[in-house]
Amino acid sequence: MKLLRYGNVGEERPGMVDAEGGVRDLSGIVSDIAGATLAPESLRELGKIHAKDLPLVAGSPRIGACVAGVGKFICIGLNYSDHAAESGMAVPAEPVVFMKATSALCGPYDDVMIPQGSEKTDWEVELGVVIGKEARYVTEQDALSHVAGYCVVNDVSERAFQLEGTGQWVKGKSADTFGPIGPWLVTAEEVPDPQVLNLWLEVDGHRYQNGSTATMVFGVAHLVSYLSRFMSLQPGDIISTGTPPGVGLGQEPPVYLRPGNVIRLGVQGLGEQRQTVVPCSFR
Repeated sequence: MKLLRYGNVGEERPGMVDAEGGVRDLSGIVSDIAGATLAPESLRELGKIHAKDLPLVAGSPRIGACVAGVGKFICIGLNYSDHAAESGMAVPAEPVVFMKATSALCGPYDDVMIPQGSEKTDWEVELGVVIGKEARYVTEQDALSHVAGYCVVNDVSERAFQLEGTGQWVKGKSADTFGPIGPWLVTAEEVPDPQVLNLWLEVDGHRYQNGSTATMVFGVAHLVSYLSRFMSLQPGDIISTGTPPGVGLGQEPPVYLRPGNVIRLGVQGLGEQRQTVVPCSFR
């Protein structure tokens, strides 16, 4: 299944994508794509529904973040060896873990806003993993049974805030609009092997990133198991699993986002995103 949320900001409703790409309303079945809806038994029941039997959503509504009620937005750094090399950092011996504020979450086609004082806003296409069943001290062999599905993530980053000051990476990762997810949550049965997915990103039509999850240092099953040793993973939590090479920081010379740029990105089988970069509107 491909599940999504549609509607104005703060008024999103749950939906399902039909075989023709139309949006079908799920609000008569579930309250949102969140929490208990992501549990294995709930997804099995949703899987029995014929999308054509649901109301068709007219027009072209805004598509929101594909998961609501996200408790934790966990990111993995330097998880592609060639990206670590372009960043001038060693391949880590174990996963590099940091958090991204959940207030950064937004829809896949919403504008990306340059923060005040930013000169080094960057892009990162990533595979997102959505937890569906509580995970605590799970084995690597059992880890994928705790995954509800997968989505596209753009881990937008401000490199000066992230790397040039003091403190944690979270400062450069958490500005509003720095976490587009979706367009869909693609349920796990449609992604039998998350380690064979191509992913890519373009800015103004130029392809900067072109990689495969096959080259991850730590695969999805390892990450879920590893993280569950340090914190319980709850339904709706998102793990953003790292980015392949080609980020702006790694260009010679570096290239960063400016207002007016258009970002397009996608992950095989999980859909595409498109964002226009705009200046900060907060004062």
